[in-house]
Amino acid sequence: MYPVKIEAERLYLRDFISDDLDASMAIVGDPEVTESLSFDTKTRGEQAERLHADIVRAQLDPRPDYYLAVALEDTDDLIGFARLGLGGHRSAELGYAIRRDLWGHGLATEASRAMLDFGFRKLELHRITAACGPDNLASQRLLDRLGFTLEGRM
Repeated sequence: MYPVKIEAERLYLRDFISDDLDASMAIVGDPEVTESLSFDTKTRGEQAERLHADIVRAQLDPRPDYYLAVALEDTDDLIGFARLGLGGHRSAELGYAIRRDLWGHGLATEASRAMLDFGFRKLELHRITAACGPDNLASQRLLDRLGFTLEGRM
C-alpha cells in the first residue's frame, strides 16, 4: 500500500519524501535522540542514503515495513517518525522517535497510537511488539499508556 497517510488529532503520518532530509536531521542527527534508538547518530550523507532507501522500500509490494514521517497537522513540519517493521505470522514491531525540542507533549504517544490503529485495523495484524531500553523511562511509560505488557528483558 503506497502512498500512506494516517490522520491523528494534532499530527499525521505519511511516507517520507526526498525533501525531508533537512528536517529528518533534527531527529537522526541528534545524539540525544538516537541514544535510545537502534542505530547511531547519522551524518547528512548517511541520512541522504538512508532516506533514499526508505523511499524506495516504501514502494515495494509487499512492503517490508511502514516507516512513516510524523508531521504536525497545523504546520506540516516533520517532527519525527514511527515505524511498523513487519514480521511473520501477521506481526510487527513498533518504533518511534520525536524531535527533542518536542519531547513531553504526548506526540510520540499520539503517533504510536495512530500506528497501532493502522496496524490492527488496516493491515489486520494480530500482534505488535516494541523494544525499549531499560534506561528509557519515558518510552516505558509511553508503552504502558498504549497497553503494552512487559514480556521480558534482554
